This record gives sequence, structure tokens and C-alpha cells, in this order.
Amino acid sequence: MEGTNDSQPDAETLQVLRDTANRLRIHSIRATSTCSSGHPTSCCSAAEIMSVLFFHTMRYKQADPEHPNNDRFVLSKGHAAPVLYATWAEVGDICQCDLLSLRKIHCDLEGHPTPRLSFVDVATGSLGQGLGAACGMAYTGKYFDKASYRVFCLMGDGESAEGSVWEALAFASHYCLDNLVAVFDVNRLGQSGTAPLEHRTDIYKNRCEAFGWNTYIVDGHDVEALCQAFWQAAQVKNKPTAVIAKTFKGRGIPNIEDAENWHGKPMPKERADAIIKVIESQIQTNRNLMPKPPIEDSPQINISNIKMTSLPAYKVDEMVATRKAYGMALAKLGHACDRVIALDGDTKNSTFSEIFKKDHPDRFIECFIAEQNMVSVAVGCATRDRTIAFASTFAAFLTRAFDQIRMGAISQTSINLVGSHCGVSVGEDGPSQMALEDLAMFRSIPNCTIFYPSDAVSTEHAVCLAANTKGLCFIRTSRPETAVLYTPEEKFEIGQAKVVRHSVDDKVTVIGAGVTLHEALAAAADLSQQGISIRVIDPFTIKPLDASTIISNAKATGGRIITVEDHYREGGIGEAVCAAVSREPDISVHQLAVTEVPRSGKPGELLDMFGISAKHIIAAVKYTLVN
Repeated sequence: MEGTNDSQPDAETLQVLRDTANRLRIHSIRATSTCSSGHPTSCCSAAEIMSVLFFHTMRYKQADPEHPNNDRFVLSKGHAAPVLYATWAEVGDICQCDLLSLRKIHCDLEGHPTPRLSFVDVATGSLGQGLGAACGMAYTGKYFDKASYRVFCLMGDGESAEGSVWEALAFASHYCLDNLVAVFDVNRLGQSGTAPLEHRTDIYKNRCEAFGWNTYIVDGHDVEALCQAFWQAAQVKNKPTAVIAKTFKGRGIPNIEDAENWHGKPMPKERADAIIKVIESQIQTNRNLMPKPPIEDSPQINISNIKMTSLPAYKVDEMVATRKAYGMALAKLGHACDRVIALDGDTKNSTFSEIFKKDHPDRFIECFIAEQNMVSVAVGCATRDRTIAFASTFAAFLTRAFDQIRMGAISQTSINLVGSHCGVSVGEDGPSQMALEDLAMFRSIPNCTIFYPSDAVSTEHAVCLAANTKGLCFIRTSRPETAVLYTPEEKFEIGQAKVVRHSVDDKVTVIGAGVTLHEALAAAADLSQQGISIRVIDPFTIKPLDASTIISNAKATGGRIITVEDHYREGGIGEAVCAAVSREPDISVHQLAVTEVPRSGKPGELLDMFGISAKHIIAAVKYTLVN
């Protein structure tokens, strides 16, 4: 049978694989030359690897790239996108003529791969992230789907300088991901010069083995050696496999192969035809190999419209930290749907994801202190709608994964990130642990929903809503215990604020969230003793913000708004409110926020010191009324 997945294909099959690799080179050179943009030399080093993977090793349905049983492929070195597109043109999923529209505005064949294309699971191009996502796919395949599909990740040698690559290598080995193969395309050259190890494949091998990987060194242009290595990888149990492929950048291009200063440079149009003729002269067959169909053993699942089995079990005025309510809600959601999973970065006893782990140990992934990889793994777990992933750590530590989060948005992922320990209310641990820039970060992410619940009941609703929401979600939880404000029957919706205190005599609208909502309510009680009535709003979601509720209540209170937040002023709730009311005449916004780097102390002392406590809200109300 053509393309049988054995270790030693016959001579004819090997020749077709060589010829396919050369056709991939020709497509890549022609497409990049036509648009005068792209990375043909990076494609040429990987041509045999792609040919062997897609036409010999991998099992998948050609006509259905997103089929759950298919083997997965991640192009971590995303700048080699043209060779991926060329491969799918050879497979037959895209028209070869479309390759000539590469990088044009009307064409989905972008400069780096994105899931606008059915055969791309995750966006790549910001280097060092593909292997983490592949780890998530492989973990899902092995432990959740318990299926036969395998995951292949093609990486550049230059990107292996990224620390996130080594986080992923450690993760894959720890979890014995024997269904994962990482291919290092060691073509010696980076963007602006040589890669640090150049062609010293033995050092790559030693490093991968030190990280617990089964490792082979191969000539990356020898299709027979590649077939053998990928076959061997499939026989190895309890270890992921790294294939260290020694290759040459620009392979097959006269005078450009292995030459510096050709990264990201298409062949000049006047030279492209001659180069293509040289490569064409080496092609001996006109055949295509058919990929083998996948083993169909993935469970059929549906993760839409997940509902909690009962109402929240909290009483008004009960004292519960929203971080603990998150853990309780997630465990409860896990009983409602067996595809809810939790990831954490060694903070499960602080984020309270340990409550989920206790109830659902098989669906908890300990990612250890590697937040960048944790986000990438979550993105991988969520591909093809296999899981509903919640990943938690201190909100401050999610900032180091900003690039992974940004790429998650480009990947059109639906994952839920949960950041606890926000703001100065963290207390004695001090500023390194206090998230004060997380709202700004997540507000800048397109299609990201930001929940900032202020009590246990709204936290439970936030968890359930996030599970059913497309796109990235961020839930901001707090460390201190705060009073339950809402009855179990209260309904919550994304983009719908709650007016938690109001009367016809209100003079100012105060908007707070999390701990500052409770400070605002304390200020309102104090002010009412002094004959001053204020309105208090809980926004619930910071993005989308309920502008109409804010505007109508501001108009009812003389156009006076005060925002108070446990966050830096830049990019926080105050600025979101200012943007929402910017076109409204006669509304003024007075912002209370943390304006300098804080310090250690008791939460109450810090709220006071940094100007966001009830005392400061009272002063701001009086100032606003006088002015």
C-alpha cells in the first residue's frame, strides 16, 4: 500500500517522498517570489521533514483537516508557513493557484499561520510557543481522549533559545507524552546570524535527553532516515521523542543554500524561474502518496451550553473570598461536565483550584512554575473543542505570559484564565505578588471577556458564563474574605452591571469592583449617617463594560461618577469608564486608583495608604459635591 507507515518504505515510495519535498520547495519559492515577501530558505530546510510527515508518517483525513481523530501538526517555526500551505496544496485541501496570493489582504494564506485556515489549530510565528500548545494537544489525546492520534511539532533551532521551549520539554517528559514528537530543524542560521549551537546536533541531543526525551539525530534531507526515526518514535513508550534534524537553510537553491543574510528574503523574480528549473530537473516521478486514514477512537463530545446543577449555596453576608468561591464553582462545574479541566502553576492551594483537583483528580494538570507554558498547554488542550480549560495562578504572574495570551487571541482560542491575589489587598506579601496591571493587559486583548466578581455568588456565575463564552476569558479574584452581596437567585449576564445601592436622593455614582465595591458600600453607609446619599454600581464585567447602566445612573446623580479600583490608574476600571462616557456632555469622572508602587502591610492599611479605602471614597464624594 502506498505510504504505509512502516520503518523501511520501498525505493519507489522513497523517490516519491523526495520528489514531493522538491515540489514543496518549488511552491514555497514561487509563492514568496510572487508576493516579494516571505521566508523561502526556512521552507527549503524543512521540505523533506514535511514530505515524510504528511505523506508517510501522519494519519489524517485529507478532506477533513479538523477531524478529531487526525494526527496533529504544529508549525512552531511559523515563518515557514509557505511550506505548510504548499503541503496542503499537494494534499489537495487548497488550490495551488491560491499559493500565489500568499500574504495578500484578501487571502487567508497569511505570512504566519492562523486558524483562519482549517488545517491550523494554533497561530504561530511568535517563536517558542508551538511546543507548549503541542503538549496540550498530546496531553489531551493521551489522558482525556485516550485516543490514538499523535502530535508532531516542527521547531526551528533559532527558537530553541526561548525559555518557553524548555518549559515545554520539561512538561512533556514529566507527563510521559509518548504521543508527542518534536522535530528540531537545525539549519544553523537564525534571522541575523548563526544560531548559537550552529550544526552541533550532539549538544541538542544531550540537552533533550537531559530533559528526559527519547532523541534521534538524523540527516533532515534523507527521507529514509526520517521515515525510520518517526517509525521508531511510535514504538517508544512513556517518553516523548525529539528528532534532531541536521538541515541546510535554502536547501536546493544554488549559491544560497547555507548562506547567511537570506532569512526572510524571497528569491528575486528574475532568478526564481532558473532556480525552479534546477529543482524541477531532480524530480523523477509525478505521483502523490495518499496519507493513511486515522484510527477512529476519539470520543464524541459536546461542550456547549454547560449548566450548573444547582443555585449557588451561599447566604447573604456570609464571608467568602472570591478566590475560594472560584475553586468551589469550578469543582461544581466539573460535576456538570466531564470535559471541564483545570490547570495551575503550583499555586492551587492559593487559587483554590485544589478543590477541583480533589473532586476531579484526573482532569487537573499541574503545570508547575512555568506560566508561559501553562497558557500554551491550555490553548493546546482547548483546540478542536476537546476541553473547557481553566488555568489559574496569581494574576501578577499571568503578565509574564502576555505573549502567549496575545497569541491565544490570534489563535481564536476559548480558554479561561483566572488570576487571584489582585491589588494591594494581597497585603503582607508585598508588590511582587500584587496584580496591578492585569486589567490593562487583558483589556488590550481583542475578543477577551473580563469578569471581576465581587462576591461568591457572582464568582460562581462568572465561572459558568466563562465556560460557555467563545474567546479568551479572564476572571479576576481577590484574596480577602468579603461579604456575600447577592441572593442565590440573582441572575448575571456578560456586559450587565448591578446597581447594588440606590435611592432617589443619590448625589454621586460610585463604581467599585472586588474589594473596592465593599469599600464603596461601607462609604455609602457612613455618608448616609451624614445625610449624603450615593449610588453604588458593581460592573461585574469590565469588558464588555455596561456603558448604558453607568451613563443612565450618572445622569440621575448629577453627572458625577467616582471610580475606585485596586489596580493602577493606567488601563484600569477608571479609564474604561472614562472611555464609556467620553461622548456624554456633563458627566465627570473622578478616579481613585493605586498611583505608585505599593509595599507590604495589612490589606486595610494598604487600601488606606494608597487612596482606595472607604475613607478616601468619602473624601472624594465630598470634594466632588463641593466642586
